[in-house]
Formats: sequence, C-alpha cells, structure tokens
Amino acid sequence: MTAPAAGASAARPVALVSHSYYEEDPRVRRQAEALAAAGWSVDVFALRRAGEAPRGELQGVHVERLDVRRHQGAGLATYLAEYGAFFARAAAALAHAQHRRHYRLVQVATIPDWLVFAALPERLAGVPLLLDLHEAMPEFFRSRFPRAANPVAGGLLRLQERLSIAAATHLLTVNEALRDRLLGLGVPEERVSVIRNSPALARFDRAAQPVRGFMADGTLRLVYAGAVTPMYELDVALDGVARLRRQQPTLAVRLEIYGRGDSQSTLEAALERLGVADAVTFHGRIPIEDVPAAIAAADVGVAPTRRDPFTEMSLSTKIFEYAAMGKPILCSDLPLVGRTLGTDAAWIYPAGDAEGFAAALASIVDDRAEREARAERALARTRELAWEHEAGRYLDLVERFARA
Repeated sequence: MTAPAAGASAARPVALVSHSYYEEDPRVRRQAEALAAAGWSVDVFALRRAGEAPRGELQGVHVERLDVRRHQGAGLATYLAEYGAFFARAAAALAHAQHRRHYRLVQVATIPDWLVFAALPERLAGVPLLLDLHEAMPEFFRSRFPRAANPVAGGLLRLQERLSIAAATHLLTVNEALRDRLLGLGVPEERVSVIRNSPALARFDRAAQPVRGFMADGTLRLVYAGAVTPMYELDVALDGVARLRRQQPTLAVRLEIYGRGDSQSTLEAALERLGVADAVTFHGRIPIEDVPAAIAAADVGVAPTRRDPFTEMSLSTKIFEYAAMGKPILCSDLPLVGRTLGTDAAWIYPAGDAEGFAAALASIVDDRAEREARAERALARTRELAWEHEAGRYLDLVERFARA
C-alpha cells in the first residue's frame, strides 16, 4: 500500500473495509474523505475492477483494491463465493497492514454483515471496531433471492447478524427505521448511532451546473440515477411513461437512465412492446462526479422502488440528490419518504401503479406553482440533512471510539 504522507496525520491511522468499488460507493467515500480532511490517515480496502491498479490515492484516501470483482445479478452461489473471496483477502490485507499501521480504529461496511469478522484479529488486539449496517441483510436476502428464502436460511441469516453485531464495538446505520429494527432485536440504544446516507451539497451544487428551465426545449426530461435491479421498479416507470404518452400524444417525454444492473436486458426487451424505445436511453454507470450534471440536465428526478419488507426500511439517496439539484421528485410510497422528507415535498405514487406514476407526472407538468413549492420544500429539508451536518456527527463518533 502507498505509504501515508509524513506528519501528524500519519499518527492517526484508520481503516475502512467495504465490499464495493470505492469510487462508486458514495457513503464510504464521504466517510473516508471526511476523515482524511479531519487529519486521519485513511486506508480503504475495497473491490478491484478489471484493469484497475491494485493501489491508489483519491482525495487524500489510500485505496487498497483487492483482486475480487462484483458479479451483479449472478446466482446465490456466485455471490457467496464472491463474498468469501473478498472476506479472505480483506482479512489478510488488514492483518498485514496492521503490523505497520497500528490502526486506531477499523470500520466495516455491510453487506455482508459477517465481513466484520475480517477485522476480528484487530478487535481481539484491542482495536475498536465500527460496523456500518447499510441495510438489513436478512430482509435483503429474502428480497434479492426469494427462491432461496426458507426457514433454515432465515435462521442462519439472523444468527450471522446477531454474531456480527456482538463482534462490533459500536453500530452505525443509515436511518431511524433500521435503528428501530436493531433496537427491536435487543441491541441497547447506546450501541447504535444513525449517520444518514445524505448527499454532500458541495458535490450536488446546482449553482455549479447550467440552469435548465422546466421543459426548456419542449421535452419533459426525466432522470433516474441508480442501480438497474429488480428492487427498483423501472418497469413501472417505463409503463408510466408509455401511458402518459398515450394520454397526451403532443407531450414529448424522455427518460434518461444512469446505472447498471441485471434488470437492464429485461427492461430493454420491454421498450418496443410498450412503444417507448424512442423515449428511453440507458447510459450505463457514470462516475459519481458526473451525476450532478446528469440531474441538472433533466426536469424531474424519478425514484421508483418496489415495496417489500426490505424496502419498507429503506430510503433512496437519489431522492436527496434530486432535491439538492432543485428538481421535482417522483417516487413510490415508501414509509421513510414521508417520515424523512415529508409528504408535501415530493410527488408520491403507489408502488407498482403505472397509472399513478403517469398521473403524478401529468400533475408535475400542469401545476407550476405546486411543482416549484414542493421542490423548494425538498431542497430545504435536504439542506437540513446534508452530509455537511452528518459529517461532524460521524467524526465525533470516530474520535469517541478510536483507541488513544
């Protein structure tokens, strides 16, 4: 690994472990960059894409890319093999680095929960261990692999979750619903902290992008920036766009999709059937740095999410990103939308309801005053919850638990 720069920061080493591509993981990047800016010497252990250098530095963060790649959309056996390979490499790399770096704290991001045990030697040696629970793994498993969900698998998932929680010094999670779930499992309240998964306004700064008036070119431009997976009901969005075009033939509509995932081939196959092949573009994954410009070029940000026990406890970060860029938001009716953003700050349609999606879009187009009022309310709420506020709480936690 590239040696840290000499100076005071080298005396404050901290490690972050995440089964993700670091450059593509906004939460881990925000945390790592906040630590580096605060004077910590930060090492991140993450996945490595084909052709990518094994080591690097980004915004003062040292990145060790382990030779494991993501197999998005693969079967359960492939996922387990991938998780296992990353676990083994992360444990070995972390132990090797610990001899030189003497970490004051290690943080592990999920999923999988049991990745926390890659840092078990350090934990046994007295290094504090934070477990950042991005999602509820038992519910994620049932949502992602419904055919494999059974009482035995469920019991094993709950067991690994409890053991992982017990291994950590302290738990972080991304919202109040997931915190409440942990408390319901019997985790003491003092062991859990919520650090919201909110965007950095410094990155999502609408003043830094060209201003687009609503439908300035006569076209209603929709944007989706996120994973193209079954969890996100882009099929409903496509159907909704098709219905709106049939209802209002003179209204030009386009949907720009930025992201990748295993639903793309199915969605592309549906374009001709729905009659929207000329209205939808799949751009693939783009760098985090390019997302604000993609949103700024649109009129409405869409966040369609299926409702199930997993998503009932989730809130898409893309909602806040759209709000930060001053765009009206159209999203499905997840409980945390109203609880966090408010029911009067976005257009909310019933999950799975393409007709409701189309009707909400029509309302956004027709009601300028309400469109602008809701966008302003969403922006105000996003400013209250932005990473610039969460970062201070996160850094305080690290300082609180880090070994002297």
